[in-house]
Amino acid sequence: MTRRWIAVAILLTVPISGSYADDSALLDVTQGGVVAFIDEMVTEHDFEPESLRATLSEARVKQSIIEKISQPAERRLTWGEYRKIFITRERIAAGTTFWLENRDMLERIQRETGVSVEMIVGIIGVETYYGRITGKDRVLDALATLAFHYPPRAKFFRGQLVEFLILAREEELDATEPMGSYAGAMGRPQFMPSSFRAYAVDATGDGKRDIWNNWADVAGSVANYFVEHGWRSGQQVVAQATLGHAWNGSAPEARNKLSAKQTVAALSGKGVMFATELPGESKGELLTYETANGKEHWVGFHNFFVITKYNRSSMYALAAYQLGREIAGKVAKHAG
Repeated sequence: MTRRWIAVAILLTVPISGSYADDSALLDVTQGGVVAFIDEMVTEHDFEPESLRATLSEARVKQSIIEKISQPAERRLTWGEYRKIFITRERIAAGTTFWLENRDMLERIQRETGVSVEMIVGIIGVETYYGRITGKDRVLDALATLAFHYPPRAKFFRGQLVEFLILAREEELDATEPMGSYAGAMGRPQFMPSSFRAYAVDATGDGKRDIWNNWADVAGSVANYFVEHGWRSGQQVVAQATLGHAWNGSAPEARNKLSAKQTVAALSGKGVMFATELPGESKGELLTYETANGKEHWVGFHNFFVITKYNRSSMYALAAYQLGREIAGKVAKHAG
C-alpha cells in the first residue's frame, strides 16, 4: 500500500485487451545489480548467500509485467466512469453475502479497532472483489522484474523486494509461492510487502498473518492499517454538499485533495451547503467530481483522508466508502 495506484485496482478489475504469451526469462543472478542486491541482503539482513541466490534464480522476468506497469496509470476517468467500475449490482451482492457470512468476525474486529464493518467491506470489495481478483503473478516475479528491469521505479521496487524476502523469512513462507498483482500487491487486501510487515495482523491467534486465505486476518489487517493511520472511530467520513449562490471560490477536482484543512463553518461561510447539520469546528475539504450529468460536490473529513492513505486517490476513497454504504443498506434489509 505504500505508493498505491488507481491503476492497480482498475487493471485487476477490467480485463486487459490482448494476451501475453510466454514472455518470461529466468532472472540472471550474475547481473551486476542482482549481485549487489544479494551482497546487501547478506550484509544488512543476514541472509545466507547461496540460499538467496537459489531463490532469486527461480524468479522470472516478465515482459507482460513491464508492459502493464508502463501503461498510463489510467486515462482520466470521470467520477461517473470510475464509479461504474466498482459500484455494481454484482459487487454489492457479493459484498452483502460476504458480510452476512462473516458477520460475527467482522463485528468483533469493529469492536476491537473502531473501524466500521462497512468501511472494511468497502475496501476489500474495491481491492479484490472479495477475493475473486487478487492478481495472477508470483510476487517474486513481479518485484524482481520491476526491481532489476524497470528503471523508472527500480528504487521503489528494489525496496519492496527487500521487504518481501524478509517477510517470507519472518512468516516462514516459500518466497516462490505467494501470488499477487503485477505490481507485487499481495492477497485479498492487496498489501505491498512493506505494508504487510508494518500493518498485517494475526486476527485468529494461530501465529500466522495470512492475507491470502484467512478472512479474519484480511479484515483485521485492513482495520489495523486504518487505525495506524489515524482512523477516528464513529466520526463522519464524507458529506454531500451543494454550492449556493454565495459561493465565489474555485472548486478544483477531487483528485487534487488529500487532506482536510477547512472547517465546516468556514466552508458554510463561503456558500457550501450541507444536507444535514454538521459541527462547525469539524475540519473538511471540498471535493468536486465530474459526472456525465455535471459536477458532484462532497466534503471529505479526517477519516476520508485516512482512506486515501490506502490508495492516494479521492475517487478511490469515495468509491470504497459508497460501496460499503450500499452493502450496509442491503445487510440492514436482511436483518429487517
